[in-house]
Amino acid sequence: MELIQRPRRLRGSDAVRRLCRETRLSPDSLIYPIFVDETLRGKRPIEALPGQFHYGLDAVCEAVSDCLAAGVTHCILFGLPREKDAVGSSAWAKHGVVQEAIRAIKAKYPDFYVITDVCMCEYTDHGHCGILCGQSVDNDKTLEVLAKTALSHVEAGADMVAPSDMMDGRVAAIRAVLDEHGYETTPIMAYSAKYASAFYGPFRAAAGSAPSFGDRKGYQMDPHNRKEALKECALDEAEGAAILMVKPALSYLDVIRACSDAFDLPMCAYSVSGEYAMIKAAGAAGLVDEYRIMCESALSVFRAGANMLLPYHAKELAQAIQKGDLGRWRSPNSPLSGPRTPQTAG
Repeated sequence: MELIQRPRRLRGSDAVRRLCRETRLSPDSLIYPIFVDETLRGKRPIEALPGQFHYGLDAVCEAVSDCLAAGVTHCILFGLPREKDAVGSSAWAKHGVVQEAIRAIKAKYPDFYVITDVCMCEYTDHGHCGILCGQSVDNDKTLEVLAKTALSHVEAGADMVAPSDMMDGRVAAIRAVLDEHGYETTPIMAYSAKYASAFYGPFRAAAGSAPSFGDRKGYQMDPHNRKEALKECALDEAEGAAILMVKPALSYLDVIRACSDAFDLPMCAYSVSGEYAMIKAAGAAGLVDEYRIMCESALSVFRAGANMLLPYHAKELAQAIQKGDLGRWRSPNSPLSGPRTPQTAG
């Protein structure tokens, strides 16, 4: 048969497949979530997230050490405070849990890049992401406390802040306060398109942040909407965001692609707790190859247009990238089948 085009020509060997990969990844594009519990000494497994831990302030540097050993150089901090109240006042306390975690990390690992989640849900006694007015969240009153929280993180040494609350105007409010205090160069990574998703359950258990009444559909986005994500990203760009984010990732690949195509800012995606938990559960049950599913799922997010990823598998993904199993070169003796057993002579 006389075929001019034979796509299989570029699939015939490992060398040519690696040469022609369209999507290439780096451990530098991964951000690892770290949960810091103010009441804890040492570390404690998170039951809802197998393989993940709560860290006390005395152990948070262990989490960073493990990241660096795996090749991960960026984290995002989530705080579990000792005390909560109606307005979440411990969120912006000078010696709050996140503020002290930043100081501990920077004292030992000054070059490790620390991003902080800026929201109120872990700090309010009602679990909502802002200041309540009756049974609803008061958008404009919440902006003030979000800005105070972000400023307190940066003053403690945070390299970047990431508001996840989904209040209208929060990026502008935070940008104005940071600029006013001399932090014009500190970037904001906005959770721009954060959906009211069913995939957040394990995180809410891990962070103690489930709302005590109602839900968050009044401020997080309706999963039916794609064009609205473009609107939210446009607003955040105009207000001074340096990085845009879509959350969750796997169920919103179309949104990642649309937003990545529409905006020149770097695009982050958050592979959320429910995505991680499903892969872990299916792997533990022997239903899937966890390692390969982990790699393929992450690859799909980057292929959709993300420039960076916030996954609970960050350390494992970094190792997969460095081995060449994911988005990079790999040695001929490195099949896509999980960690390799070193070969011995003889």
